[in-house]
Amino acid sequence: MASIFDRIGGASAVSAVVDDFYGRVLVDPRLASHFTGTDMSKLKSHQRSFVAAALGGPQEYRGKSMGEAHAGLGITAEQFDAVVAHLAGALEHCGVEGETITAIAGALAPLKAQIVSGEATAA
Repeated sequence: MASIFDRIGGASAVSAVVDDFYGRVLVDPRLASHFTGTDMSKLKSHQRSFVAAALGGPQEYRGKSMGEAHAGLGITAEQFDAVVAHLAGALEHCGVEGETITAIAGALAPLKAQIVSGEATAA
């Protein structure tokens, strides 16, 4: 059975999804400040590697753990959920079918506990 990586179109599809994803994240006022001063080229490269490995691609992710990469950033549950929603939107925009998007979102859910460290702000 083909991996999700292969089913969505391999490395070129992952690259398109990552570019679309960051286009969405960087204009979201809930998220944009987390990327001020970030080397986006380097971050996108790490993200492509992480996504490809997570989807069953041939690459091995050699970056930091999710907890290490997001430590001290004060990411809230709302921000995590917004990121997952932007990823789902990017996947959909790039032609990934709904069932696959749901599977990817489900695979990300366990990472929430490793990434969220901030408190929600009162509305």
